[in-house]
Amino acid sequence: MILRYPQSKEQTAELLRVVLARMGQHDAAFNPLTYTVWFEYAAGMNAQLNQALDQLVQAHIRLTDADLRDLYQAHIADVDPQAMHRIGTELQQVMATLAGAAGSTGSNADQFGVQLGTLAVGLQVLNNKLTAPMILQALESTALMRDSAQALESEIKFSQSEIGRLQSELTRVRDESRIDALTQVLNRKGFDEKLASMLARPAPEGRLHGLIMFDIDYFKKVNDTHGHVMGDRVLQALGEVLKSCIPPHSSASVARYGGEEFAMLVPATTPDECHKLAELVRTRTKALKVRDRRTQAVVLTVTISGGMALHQAGEDAHSLTVRADAALYRSKQVGRDHITCV
Repeated sequence: MILRYPQSKEQTAELLRVVLARMGQHDAAFNPLTYTVWFEYAAGMNAQLNQALDQLVQAHIRLTDADLRDLYQAHIADVDPQAMHRIGTELQQVMATLAGAAGSTGSNADQFGVQLGTLAVGLQVLNNKLTAPMILQALESTALMRDSAQALESEIKFSQSEIGRLQSELTRVRDESRIDALTQVLNRKGFDEKLASMLARPAPEGRLHGLIMFDIDYFKKVNDTHGHVMGDRVLQALGEVLKSCIPPHSSASVARYGGEEFAMLVPATTPDECHKLAELVRTRTKALKVRDRRTQAVVLTVTISGGMALHQAGEDAHSLTVRADAALYRSKQVGRDHITCV
């Protein structure tokens, strides 16, 4: 994997000072997206972005949220949301530090103001015409400093809240992009990520990671005979069946692999456990009855075929998927409504 942001802690600290100064010169909010645009600009890692930004800056344009969003979409849109989340977290930590400094400044200003006020009263009693006005001027300056610090602290706290909201939104969008809208199980992208994550963690001693591929038997006939609306209902029903078969507290997950093909990822399992799970899905699917919503009459029943493969040492995700898919194909060849293990 190519690391998008390879800079060291020291380098990013230096870039941070430049980025915050740039952000302060424009109207856009202090949020992860804005920070990312200015970070890549300051780091000189995105020539097209730098050229576009230079043109805007040289035209003395104060950049807005919309401007920064357009620049992000045009020049950085392929960045992983997880990188955005990390940047947002780092920016939020900076905001917290600044908020603490602002709060400390405000507190010190209040304390200094009290001391000056006491001194001014004492001097006025002594009728010191030379010193008292100077102290009163210092009091006014202290009050201004305190008000500025409080305003800064308030603005930073608001920015922190906004960053938190944006991080939540990024997480929600990222999660939604991995869910199949029809069946509400993982889509192909979500499957690929889950499979890679599963294989990246070694299974405990005596256990193996498992993959089961399922395919609805004669699904084309369902669509041709009953229409695509009924076909969608069958897909939704199978998604529910698959989820219902996952044991409590299990880390297994379900995905729609494509069309009428589904997959179940079963981490740290045994051949017997994995086969029993596949058979449970098959028998529950066979018992499924799709009914007419008006008459409640049974319209059709459904069967599935399955192929199961257990991860072998050194095997990559593609090879495991190919073996599970080949096992599924063999189940189709022997008459369907069957589970084949390899």
